[in-house]
Amino acid sequence: MTSLAYRLLRQDIIFARYAPGEKLNIRAICERHNVGLSAAREALGRLASEGLVTYSDQRGFAIAPLRDETLDELIRTRCWLNETGLRESIAHGDHLWEEQVVLSFHRMARLPRYVSDDPDADCNPAWEDAHRAFHTSLVAACRSQWLIAYTEQLFDAADYYRHLSRVSRTRRRIRTDEHEAIMKAALARSADRAVNLLNDHFRRTADMVRSRLVSARA
Repeated sequence: MTSLAYRLLRQDIIFARYAPGEKLNIRAICERHNVGLSAAREALGRLASEGLVTYSDQRGFAIAPLRDETLDELIRTRCWLNETGLRESIAHGDHLWEEQVVLSFHRMARLPRYVSDDPDADCNPAWEDAHRAFHTSLVAACRSQWLIAYTEQLFDAADYYRHLSRVSRTRRRIRTDEHEAIMKAALARSADRAVNLLNDHFRRTADMVRSRLVSARA
């Protein structure tokens, strides 16, 4: 039950169903997801350790606030860890790793990013899962489950900002092209090019997020 509560609550947070800094009512969470108090508290504790939730004796649990410096730190760290993971995977990955990278890319590319053509439509959960799987596949042959776990945690934190900013849907085609270029460079074993493309991808998305957040605060 704790794992279920954790997955559902993390999805709610990452998909921006709570406002930044919003206080979390544990009983409301229990009712929403049909879980017990202990499971909800343990799930919130795990999310606090990942930085998606904060805790204080005065306020209890709350959604992490938005800070520009936190986004900058997040992107720097994400670039550092993913660069190490990608270089190691390119150096040590076999044909099975290559097949998984290609497969995960094509699964993502075939899926619609949004559930409908409505401008306010929600993101397609299947695309979101495939997007995450693609980025994980790039570092999957790095020979460190610790690094893979940390990159996935940072992926979630970055997605939290991305969903909150409501990044423009006009980016869809561009982002697909960015992913394809990263895939091709990785398969060509061009580590420097693959890393540069991946880091540019992270930073470009962060710049758009930052721009949208500044506009929303104006």
